[in-house]
Amino acid sequence: MSVGVLYVDDEINNLNSFKAAFRRDFNIYTASSAAEGRKILDVNEIGVIITDQRMPVTTGIEFLESILHIYPDTIRILLTGFSDINAVIDAINRGQVYKYLVKPWQNDELKIQVQNAIEIYNLRKQNKELNYRLQIANMELETLGKAFK
Repeated sequence: MSVGVLYVDDEINNLNSFKAAFRRDFNIYTASSAAEGRKILDVNEIGVIITDQRMPVTTGIEFLESILHIYPDTIRILLTGFSDINAVIDAINRGQVYKYLVKPWQNDELKIQVQNAIEIYNLRKQNKELNYRLQIANMELETLGKAFK
């Protein structure tokens, strides 16, 4: 199963449009709140999170910031209908956002951004696995070296 893409937005029409546009291309999960998004993250491998900035209880930046330490490798995209420079700065500094995109999205552009984000996520995951294997190999070589002394 491919890695998931989570879209969090309090507007149900946006969630439905996103799912309809991209369900054939990606493994899509949707949530209408940050709390619902966290529940999805807890039980699924999500490589990309796309979130709206302006939501009632928790903003997109607050949501991304709150999950950063738990899911540090997940690629984060902020999608908003408002071009607020302070939100952009906060998104980059606090939420470590990969991309900041403006609504309404263009399907082709968003699809490319999500594909790129998934590729980065998979490369990070591969890199961690290779580093882990390298550490194991180094420990085995060290043990072998001690055996021959």
